[in-house]
Amino acid sequence: MSRFQVVSGKGGTGKTTVAAALALALATEGRRTLLVEVEGRQGIAQLFGADALPYEERRIAVAPGGGEVHALAIDAELALLDYLQMFYKLGGAGRALKKLGAIDFATTIAPGVRDVLLTGKACEAVRRKDRQGRYVYDHVIMDAPPTGRVTRFLNVNDEVAGLARIGPIHNQAQAVMRVLKSPQTAVHLVTLLEEMPVQETADGIAELRAADLPVGRVIVNMVRPHLVDEETLRTAATGRRKEIAKTLTRAGVTGSAALVRPLIEQAAEHAQRVGLEREQRAVLAGLGLPTAELPLIGDGVDLAALHDLATELRKQGVGEGTDS
Repeated sequence: MSRFQVVSGKGGTGKTTVAAALALALATEGRRTLLVEVEGRQGIAQLFGADALPYEERRIAVAPGGGEVHALAIDAELALLDYLQMFYKLGGAGRALKKLGAIDFATTIAPGVRDVLLTGKACEAVRRKDRQGRYVYDHVIMDAPPTGRVTRFLNVNDEVAGLARIGPIHNQAQAVMRVLKSPQTAVHLVTLLEEMPVQETADGIAELRAADLPVGRVIVNMVRPHLVDEETLRTAATGRRKEIAKTLTRAGVTGSAALVRPLIEQAAEHAQRVGLEREQRAVLAGLGLPTAELPLIGDGVDLAALHDLATELRKQGVGEGTDS
């Protein structure tokens, strides 16, 4: 099973919520997961009802069976200071560089440095072991940039490795890519059953495959229930008032004939939506990847809702030992 799970998706699809639910699902039965944020939005803290995350790993939730979810908001500037200390032992000199603005310059201007630092910090957590030689975290889950940027974000280490052919930067980039392009990693894409998110998901999968990055699952989020059966949908789509009125009568609905028209309109809209969703499911099926579906939560997502979503993921095999 992949130990590094990267979650991306088009903006508005709820990728942060899915990443958080996945972290809870993977932490079940005593396992430890680390949920990593790289975009500085503090979305993880909001979901778990916690204070803004500092640049340190801290426990934010307990999963069923005693497992733990830890979280980390990676700050590129502080990660660069860690990097300089690790390889060059700068100590106080690193803090002086930060005051002079050199750290900010390096993380905003130097090509690829920011993304190397963000992915590198996450990959370090994947590889980290304790004194007994056991992995500190069973799984690391990254709430990654949106689909349109995720391939470049994950693959930027190859670009840096090409520029710096020797030395610590080259070695760091190569070490990161060995994790990202190995069976330890799976990149999951979150989508909705709508044309634009599904198309962006298909494009993202093609880009990831072209870069030899391992694609995991497609997770369809915010799935709305079908409210009527197939026969009623077909009737509503044709706008046949008499048949619908008879259906209402059989269902025990009473009222004036004026009730039929708005119900027909609503049913027709529902039938159209179901038809469009069916088309998008067919597109997703053609991508040849395992899928999972999560329901729409109408009242907003809190910690209890995250646990419900985590349970749903586990029911569908996401978070089990056989998952990829």
